Amino acid sequence: MRRTLQSGLILFFIAAQLLCLFPSFTAAQDQQPTVRFVRNPDPAPEFKLTGLDGKPVKLADSKGKVILLNFWATWCGPCRAEIPDLVELQDKYKERLQILGLVVDDDDEDAIKDFVEKFGINYPVALATNDIRMQYGSIAALPTSFVLDAEGRIVQKHEGLRDPILYETEIRSLLGLSIGNVKVETFEDTGQIFLKNAERASELPGVDLSKLTPEQKAVALHKFNAETCSCGCTFTLAQCRIYDRNCQTSKDATAKIVAALAHPTPAKSATPLAPANAPVVSRPAQPAASTTPEKPLE
Repeated sequence: MRRTLQSGLILFFIAAQLLCLFPSFTAAQDQQPTVRFVRNPDPAPEFKLTGLDGKPVKLADSKGKVILLNFWATWCGPCRAEIPDLVELQDKYKERLQILGLVVDDDDEDAIKDFVEKFGINYPVALATNDIRMQYGSIAALPTSFVLDAEGRIVQKHEGLRDPILYETEIRSLLGLSIGNVKVETFEDTGQIFLKNAERASELPGVDLSKLTPEQKAVALHKFNAETCSCGCTFTLAQCRIYDRNCQTSKDATAKIVAALAHPTPAKSATPLAPANAPVVSRPAQPAASTTPEKPLE
C-alpha cells in the first residue's frame, strides 16, 4: 500500500512538473501535459568508436534498450549542468536505458577523462568524429540529445538544456511504463530531426507563404529544396532555414522567390496585338511599280 502511494505521488509530480515547466507541450483544450515522438521514425546512423576506457562504443551494443545519445563538450556550461541528471537517469533505468556521451569540439582526451572521473559519469563517453557529427545534422547547438527507441530509431531531438523530467517521461513512455496523465502525440519529421526531410515541410521558419496560391506555394517549396544556400553551409535553402533561423542569406533568397511568384513580371510582346473586335480598314490598291522606265512621249 505504501509503495503504491509513493508510485502515485511520483507520477503526479512528473505530470505537474511537465505542466509547469513545459507549457509549449500542453494541449489548449484539456490542459494536459504532452510529449511528442516522430511518426514513422528513421533509423539512427550507426557508428563505431573507442570509448575513453578503451572499450568499443556503438549503437548495436545497446539494441533493445532506449538510448539517449548526448552530444556535449567539457567547456559547455549547459552540458556540465545536465550531466548529474543524466548520471541519475542512467543509474535509475540502467537495465533498460543506455546513455551515450559523444564529445565534440574538444580533443583534449586527458582533460575529458579528468572531467568524467570528477562528475562520476556512469555511461560510455567517446570523441565524436566530424563525419558522425555531420550524419546527425552537424550539431548546431550544445548540448544536443537524440532519443532512440528500442529499435534504434530516432523519435525525438532536443537542443539546449532540458529539464530531466522531460527526458524521464519520454524514457518511461518508450519503455511502456506509466506516465500518469501525460499524453503522447506523434508528428512527421519535416527537418526537425534529419535535415534531409526538409523536403516534406509545408512551412519554414521565417518564410511567409500566406500570399501564394496553393500552386505557387508548391513551386516555391520545390525551389527552396532545389536551390543551395550561398551562405557557405552547403545546405538547400529549406535546410538552411531549419538549421539556422538567423541566416540572413537564406531568408533573403526565400523571400525573393516568394515575391517573384506572388508578383510575376508580365512578359513583353514584340508586336502589339489589335483587339479582337477592331474594325478592318481596307486601303485602295496601289499601282504596281514598273521595273523598266517608260519611254517618253515624242
